[in-house]
Order: sequence, then structure tokens, then C-alpha cells
Amino acid sequence: MSRILNDLYIAAGVIFLFGAAIFVHEFGHFWVALWRGMKVEEFAIGFGPKIVAWTRGGIQYSLRWIPAGGFVKLPQMITAEGIEGESKKDEPPPPPAPPFSKILVAFAGPAMNLIFAVLIATFIYFVGLPVAVNPPNIGYVDPKSPEGKLGIQGNDRITAIDGKPVKSWDDIFRTTVLALTNTFNVSIVRGGATNAAGPTNVYALTATTDNTMDYKTLNLDPRDHLVIQQVEDGTPAAAAHVRPNDEIVAFAGSLISSHDEFTNLVQAYGGKKTTLVVKRDNKEVTLEVTPEREAGKPYYILGVMFTSGKEFYDIEHPTPWAQVQDVCEQVYGTITALMHSHESGVKAKDLAGPVGIASMLALQVQSDYRLALHFLVMLNINLAFLNLLPIPVLDGGHIAMAILEKIRRRPLEVRVLEYTTTAFLFLLVFFMLYVTFFDIKRLPLIHSLFGRERQIEQTTQPPAGPARAAQPAR
Repeated sequence: MSRILNDLYIAAGVIFLFGAAIFVHEFGHFWVALWRGMKVEEFAIGFGPKIVAWTRGGIQYSLRWIPAGGFVKLPQMITAEGIEGESKKDEPPPPPAPPFSKILVAFAGPAMNLIFAVLIATFIYFVGLPVAVNPPNIGYVDPKSPEGKLGIQGNDRITAIDGKPVKSWDDIFRTTVLALTNTFNVSIVRGGATNAAGPTNVYALTATTDNTMDYKTLNLDPRDHLVIQQVEDGTPAAAAHVRPNDEIVAFAGSLISSHDEFTNLVQAYGGKKTTLVVKRDNKEVTLEVTPEREAGKPYYILGVMFTSGKEFYDIEHPTPWAQVQDVCEQVYGTITALMHSHESGVKAKDLAGPVGIASMLALQVQSDYRLALHFLVMLNINLAFLNLLPIPVLDGGHIAMAILEKIRRRPLEVRVLEYTTTAFLFLLVFFMLYVTFFDIKRLPLIHSLFGRERQIEQTTQPPAGPARAAQPAR
């Protein structure tokens, strides 16, 4: 029952927050159109068949079944009849609206999204924003890998990429993914997990796309915290009195920083009595364990299953300007990467459509309302930038056509505008279906993130890195 209530809470939160972004956008068009004396036929949230509709003051208001947008039907501006339906035929057409009014109406939607984003960012400034604590400490490095042969070791810390300081793995991810190259000069501090002020070495590293998200990243992993979820009966771990919720600290005298490192050590010490150090109730406990070969299998096991562990968040109070600036930099970086996709490797399929946006918003709603609100800041700013692109159907297209009309001193040919708008409408629908296809392919990965436990608090000594997804028993 609690699971059902939680799912309903998440669904309601996604619909409300996503709907709020759509509502303020369309309300901007609606309010300015009325202010400029333009005729408004309908104010709709959603597309497709109507769920409910009512008429007041000669304007129809409606909620529709496809919650991927909305529209304000203005017969004095070029409409997309494929979405909005035909205009009323039993009334005389209203007089043409001046180009300046069209520009104001088109611009009002994105402007309202920006205003809404600033208001939310201001609220976040006062209540605080949970920020993931994932310092750029390197986990296990295979000595035989190119990075290992260069001398990079586990527990080193990345301090800068191409001279740009980084403070977290989020910074590293963003820098590498959006860069117009796949080779980087990476500054690394030896033993940086405990010696951030130590000597720095600079390595020329190549990023790859050999990962679950198919994004360009460095071939280095963050330091993991392996928390045991389950101990199988009759296994070496059970005989050694290993317990669920124990955190692996060291094995065979080596500090453990990744699942791969732990697995390799278990195989190396197969059949030998070995020390295992775990953290239990904030105390380190030393156990003796002997990895055994699983029946019919060529490898050794302990018999434990790792949970996804916890994600730790600190509370910060970034200014509204800092939040908006950060999102704008992300938008600019994404657009630049797309325009130079041959160099960056970022393609249209990497963008999120309605399904991807809703999934990520659901993840934030489940985690913390402040994270959901911060996502809403990003969503509103992205909607504003997207709609200002000079493409017919979008607000930027209406602005461009109104400016052209002003320059020509006469309205543009209606038939040309209708054909152009319809053609770009079909292209937009095709693009949305295209990115939605890849959204659906990424859903299992996003779904796996819902199982992570999150600890959000004001903390000054967080763990050294994020936990991984659940790993099989070994």
C-alpha cells in the first residue's frame, strides 16, 4: 500500500511541476494577448483530445490528454491547426494584429518561464539546495590499463581538466561530455583523497564512450563505498559472520575503492584465509574469510550482494543568479556541443524528450522537493531557450516572421506561412518521437537510480565518492 501511495505521490508531483512550467508559459501568451487587445479563442494545457473544457468570456479553456505542452489559440497569429484545430468559421475574422503585438505575445511565453525560474531559484536560496557530495577522488585503477601504466593510482584526486578546476565528479562529467575534443590534460594530486595540497601531475588522457550512457567520459571511476545488502547462507561470508549493511573497508591489506578491485582481490586470494575489514555501526571490524570456488564455476566467491549504498548530499544556498547562470552555461555548452557534434560526439539522440524529462523529474520528486524545484529551474530556462529558436511553430519563429512583416510593411502570404508552419510542425513531431525512442532505451538505467538511498543533511565530512548500482554476489 505504501508503495502505491509513493508512486501516486511521485506521479502527482511530476504532473503538477511539469504542468506548472507549461501553464506559466501559456499564461504569458494569454495575458499579453489580452493586454494588446488580440482575440483569444482557447487556452489549453496539453495536446490531443480534451479531458475537460469550459467557456468563459468567449474563451474556451481546456485540459487535454497529452501533457507535453499547451497552446493559446490566437487567430491573428499563424496557428498550427494540426495541434490547435481549426479556427471558428461562423465569426468574421478579426482585424490583423500589428507586428509589435505579435512580437510581444510570442516573447511573453519564454519571458514568463525565465521569471518563474528566477522565483523558484530565489525560494531555493532561502530553503537550501541539496548538492551531491562526490569529490573527484579516483577509485580503483587497473595497473594494466593505459591510465595505470601512466602511474595514476586509486585514491588520487583530479583537481583540474585542461586548466579548469573541478570540485566534483559532476564537474568532470560535464566538462568531458560537452568538450569539443576527446583528449584532455588532467591534473591529478597523488594521494589526493587525504592530501589535496600535494604535488600535482598532469596526464594527457583520452575519453571514451565505453559506458552505459554512451557518453564521452574519462576511463577513470570514482571511489565506491561497497555496502553489503545480502549475505548468502552457507557461503564463506556467512561463516565469517559478515552482516548486511557492513561496508567493505579493506581486503587482504588493500583499501577497497571499487567493486572491480574487490572482485579481482577475491580471485587473487581464492582458497586462502584472508583478512576482511568492514565498517559496522561506525566501527571497523576485522574478520577472517576464505574465498571458495563456486560449484561448477571457474571463479571464487564470498557470497555477498552489494546494495547501491547511499548518496550523500550537503545543503548549500546558491544565489538565484548563480543558479540561473549555471543552467545558462549548461544550455550554451549543450548547444555548442550539438553544433560541433563531430568534435564533441554529442548528438540529438543524447537530448531528453518528454519521457526523459518526466523520468528525471520523477527521480527528483522521489528524492527531495528541493531537488525537484531545482530541476524545474533548469526545465523552465531550457523551455525559454528552446522556444526562442527562430523556427516556425516555436515562439522564436513567430518573432522572426513578425520582424520580417515589419520590414516588408505588409503581412506575409498566409498560404506560405501555413505551409511552412505545417512542415516544421511535422519535423518537430518527428524529432520528439526520435528523442523519445532513446528516452525509452534509457529508462532501465534511470529506473535503477530510484533504488538508491539518499542522506540529505548539513555535513562537513561526507564519504569520498558516490555509490554504484547493486552488484551481484561474489
